[in-house]
Amino acid sequence: MSITVKNITPPDRVALKRALLSVSDKTGLIDFARALAARGVELLSTGGTCKALADAGLPVRDVSEVTGFPEIMDGRVKTLHPKVHGGLLAVRNDPEHVAAMEAHGIGGIDLLVVNLYPFEATVAKGADWATAIENIDIGGPAMIRASAKNHAYVAVVVDPARYADVLAALEANDGATTLDLRKSLALEAFGRTATYDAAISNWIAAAIGEDAPKYRAVGGTLTEVMRYGENPHQKAAFYKSAEVRPGVATAVQVQGKQLSYNNINDTDAAYELVAEFDPARTAACAIIKHANPCGVAEGATLKEAYLKALRCDPVSAFGGIIAFNQTLDAAAAEEIVKIFTEVIIAPDATEEAKAIVAGKKNLRLLIAGGLPKAAAEGITAKTVAGGVLVQSRDNGTVDGLTLKTVTKRAPSEAELADLAFAFRVCKHVKSNAIVYVKGLATVGIGAGQMSRVDSARIAARKAADAAAAAGESEPLTKGSVAASDAFFPFADGLEVVIEAGATAVVQPGGSMRDNEVFEAADKAGIAMVTTGMRHFRH
Repeated sequence: MSITVKNITPPDRVALKRALLSVSDKTGLIDFARALAARGVELLSTGGTCKALADAGLPVRDVSEVTGFPEIMDGRVKTLHPKVHGGLLAVRNDPEHVAAMEAHGIGGIDLLVVNLYPFEATVAKGADWATAIENIDIGGPAMIRASAKNHAYVAVVVDPARYADVLAALEANDGATTLDLRKSLALEAFGRTATYDAAISNWIAAAIGEDAPKYRAVGGTLTEVMRYGENPHQKAAFYKSAEVRPGVATAVQVQGKQLSYNNINDTDAAYELVAEFDPARTAACAIIKHANPCGVAEGATLKEAYLKALRCDPVSAFGGIIAFNQTLDAAAAEEIVKIFTEVIIAPDATEEAKAIVAGKKNLRLLIAGGLPKAAAEGITAKTVAGGVLVQSRDNGTVDGLTLKTVTKRAPSEAELADLAFAFRVCKHVKSNAIVYVKGLATVGIGAGQMSRVDSARIAARKAADAAAAAGESEPLTKGSVAASDAFFPFADGLEVVIEAGATAVVQPGGSMRDNEVFEAADKAGIAMVTTGMRHFRH
């Protein structure tokens, strides 16, 4: 297929004489259309939009009147017509295009206003297959792409938030749009159709169980431009995807400074971790620093859970992110504001808690509106040079695992509770990971080391530091249990854990030297269970 390219210089200003409006979201529509009509712009429209404009007393022509062809097939076919697409795609200063328009009675369309059928919202409500398919817009994306391609002459608006920009341009340019505005609108238009198609393709892939479709699109809608990225010399922005999952993307910021790139990343890590704990069963708190937990605990109340989590590493908790699995209350809030904290996130917060947090004007308080399901399916993506790594979410939970005792001594009931807790937390610690737990609270965390032995040593050392800071004579790890995110390749890592005072260990198992590790556990008289599930986190 050959493509003809003509070097025709586009005009800066294009007088807006004719507009086509067809929207599902009618926010601001009537006021915008009224302002256009006041400037003498001819209004074309379809279906419900046409009725809304007519009911408002605005002069409007139905597209079927322009095309001479009625809407058919339950409205599936109404704008897919040469008199619509010719009006959007014609190059106005190309004599051949002008001649074709005249020969076929095609009038130019200078402005297209379209927002698409609410596919994302429809599937988010759990719609069945047929309903979801009917909410896939066809004519809308076709017109948007046509207009965006022909932005040299046509302005295209896909978001009511841009109505004001168009009206301001018309006011400043004697009823004309500018090329810079049309380029900006075209960029937004192509981005919208791309994210729309990404949502559709990902939904179909999930619905039919296709884990690795040939083409994978990942898209989102701009939530905010960040001050900078991980570092001040990096630019960054936050985009909300089509996935409906309670968390930092759904949260309402009650107060505090603008969230930074690192704040969002760390807050997501904190909330995903605390969601491992059923709020109907227990109160839980996670304190995060640089996407790693520095303290996690369960308690009878949020205050108790917070204080137990803080005890694990009070030094690292300074300037951290705090996540709760239940509604933030005044008692917990009063404890939190005693030290510097960057962000608090919870499903909700009482008015008393909000008032207490308000005393720290820079402290961000986020209300997520719910907890994400730890076992829910979904995908995660990570960019690499020249590509994107996509995988299913790590939704493995300890609740769905059978803990196999591989030592002569089986763990006690109390040890089993702590082992389950430790493995929940270990899943959210950067690999290599070792987590010590006692009394349903972390007492030492070793994260992100190249050697599992080093992770075990660091966790034990931090536990000793925390004990010293609390004025305790014994290390916090004495009488604890330990979790490892992956198997022990040798017995040396386990020996460090035993030396730290752990009495039971949970690990995936599966090493070629498992027997050596099990024998070392038996020699020390500790209990060990395996899960058969690894939780690497890179």
